[in-house]
Amino acid sequence: MRQAHTIEPERLAQVSSVTRALLAEVSRVFVGPSEIVENLLVAVLARGHVLLEGVPGVAKTTLAKAFAATLGCSYRRIQFTPDLLPADITGTYVLNPRDGAFVLREGPIFSNVVLGDEINRAPAKTQSALLEAMQESQVTIEGETRLLPPPFLVIATQNPIELAGTYPLPEAQIDRFLLRIVVGYPDRRDERRILQAHGAGSPVARPILGPREIIDLQSWATQVHVEEELYDYIIGIAGFTRTHGRVRLGASPRAALSLLMASRARALLHGRDFVLPDDVQHLAPTVIGHRLLLTPEAELEGFESGAVVAEALEKVSYRRELRGE
Repeated sequence: MRQAHTIEPERLAQVSSVTRALLAEVSRVFVGPSEIVENLLVAVLARGHVLLEGVPGVAKTTLAKAFAATLGCSYRRIQFTPDLLPADITGTYVLNPRDGAFVLREGPIFSNVVLGDEINRAPAKTQSALLEAMQESQVTIEGETRLLPPPFLVIATQNPIELAGTYPLPEAQIDRFLLRIVVGYPDRRDERRILQAHGAGSPVARPILGPREIIDLQSWATQVHVEEELYDYIIGIAGFTRTHGRVRLGASPRAALSLLMASRARALLHGRDFVLPDDVQHLAPTVIGHRLLLTPEAELEGFESGAVVAEALEKVSYRRELRGE
């Protein structure tokens, strides 16, 4: 039997109302599935980061900018290029001619929401400038550690098709992204809406939340109840990927923890203070898929990591059993 409410019903109703308002506001600017926007909000509540993947021209940057605007937080955009330096992201100390002292000129990383556009166009050294920020919400500049303002979210975009002049993200970097969201081509109805709206002026998304409200939501998400059997279910899914014959590197414990946090956030967005197996199943492809490394043979055959996650969801069963004390 599930435990009593861990979050007051009034708070759950408040979250549902905010979620509907935010989805509606983003849809004024971004034409596409609302599930994509919901997944972005899941990442915010789970204190994670997002990798938006898609071919050019599917409005990845538009989506990120509109979503950031609805959060009511400070926002900066970084265009990643081959000549971008780590200091261009974190900032650097410069000489103040007035008093002869060195002062920190903060880089764009010192924002609540940071959009890293075409992140795979920068070399590994520059990409690594985000590692400490994404994992610990802090940066170290010339030996001095500076905390980043909460909440902190990185939304990175990359083009999976164009390979010339790009640098594949290292596994350690990919593992820092809570979700990988694939932005595909719009369907005929959405594409018609895009064409009809062209020339009418670009709408600007209005803020729905603020930093304080987001921090409260993140705190509530950690209070969402998880049954013991769901812990075993998540561990079973992650363990399945580690022993799969076509997988060279399976889901890590961090991946399992990410799936747990994302499931809690999704449950809260749907007005529940408890996680369902449906939450885990819905998010598993988005949370785990990009973290798997396939064997060279599987890659040559065109096998995709998403098929491994689908197989795990099919073969790993969720069993709810009464446990004796």
